[in-house]
Amino acid sequence: MSVLPSAGGPPLGKYLASTDKKTRDKAIKSLSLFLSDGQNAISKPDMDKLWKGIFYCFWMSDKPLVQQGLATELAELILTITTTSGSLLFLRGFWETTVREWNGIDRLRIDKYYMLIRRFVNATFRLLLRSRWDKASCQEYNDILTGEGGPLCSGDIRVPASLAYHIADIYVEELDKALGGVSLPSPAPLAILLEPFFTLAARTPTAVTYKRIQNALLDPLFTALVHEQFPEDEPPKSKRIRLAAETPSSSHLVSNACYSDSEEGPINGSILKKKLLRRIFEVASHPDTRDSNRRKMYALWKESYEEEPDDE
Repeated sequence: MSVLPSAGGPPLGKYLASTDKKTRDKAIKSLSLFLSDGQNAISKPDMDKLWKGIFYCFWMSDKPLVQQGLATELAELILTITTTSGSLLFLRGFWETTVREWNGIDRLRIDKYYMLIRRFVNATFRLLLRSRWDKASCQEYNDILTGEGGPLCSGDIRVPASLAYHIADIYVEELDKALGGVSLPSPAPLAILLEPFFTLAARTPTAVTYKRIQNALLDPLFTALVHEQFPEDEPPKSKRIRLAAETPSSSHLVSNACYSDSEEGPINGSILKKKLLRRIFEVASHPDTRDSNRRKMYALWKESYEEEPDDE
């Protein structure tokens, strides 16, 4: 069976989107073998056709265990590819196709696509961790998320807001899982990894999106970073207590995070929080930041920064 369109056979997309599960399974295995060969390259038009087929391959999976297994198998393809640049090209195809096809997903299928996104976010963190958080690769990933057609693009009205909401909900959790999956991981550079959300918070035209980013991602993250810094006889303020009770500990992330340079090693959570808040202040000060969002970001900086002790 041909993996990509060729003069002598049908395109792989036809097999991937087959109504027969055995045919789809064979197509995925063939694709995995193709991607694992570093000599093979995929053009942009072929990548678009390939991802159309993959998207509907997942569409056709109709049993929970089958869906979970296929979601994991598809996400692991990112790590099957032998070069980080090739993996990111494949990932770009995933996000472009997901954004393009999202509004056509019915309510009975939407949960399994949320699961697929979770698997891809986790696999991407493991890819970047494998590259020791190479800055060029991290920046390319950020461009995939925030560029035109990306799920966190603030200026593209075609991008469904629900995608940004879901990514914000799962981002820290999946990063923590990725870090917990290896021994002695390179510290995650949070300033780089969070930049897409800082940018979206600054530029989103909707108050709901800003609120979701702060409530689902920033507040829980900041709480996790400082929660373990306080001994039991010196509890944090009431707001932090409430958030801590509602927030997973993210222990792997807390002990393996840095600001922007993994080579410097992990840093104290309270200090890291203050550095990230300073970055939020800088983004808020940018002329492209919407005035209403600027006020909210300044308020977040002021409230969160001033309640921290001066550890530096």
